[in-house]
Amino acid sequence: MTGYEKLNVWQKSMELVTEIYKLVKKFPKEEMFALSDQIRRSAVSIPSNIAKGSSRNSKKEFIQFLYISLGSICELETQLKINENVGYLNSLNELFNKTEKIKKMINALITSLKKDLKND
Repeated sequence: MTGYEKLNVWQKSMELVTEIYKLVKKFPKEEMFALSDQIRRSAVSIPSNIAKGSSRNSKKEFIQFLYISLGSICELETQLKINENVGYLNSLNELFNKTEKIKKMINALITSLKKDLKND
């Protein structure tokens, strides 16, 4: 298991990606290459940037990639809300609870890395 695979936030993000892929399969056919594609890309970007950032040579770079992951999760939430508004999806409270938990985990990791930077 690589370093990033041991991160709980990466593991939770990977679980979220799996859920998203299952969810978008339920979309109408006309959405299969539009918003659903954006949703999948946003979801995939979250753990991908965590992994990419963890492999960098500095904590400062890792933090930057964590901010990108944070942006991707906010983008995902927005896209899910759009789908909810147009009636493709409903009852997404559990999914939004998961995204909120992952955002908190990312923020906590950023805070921890910033403390480490100050102590170095």
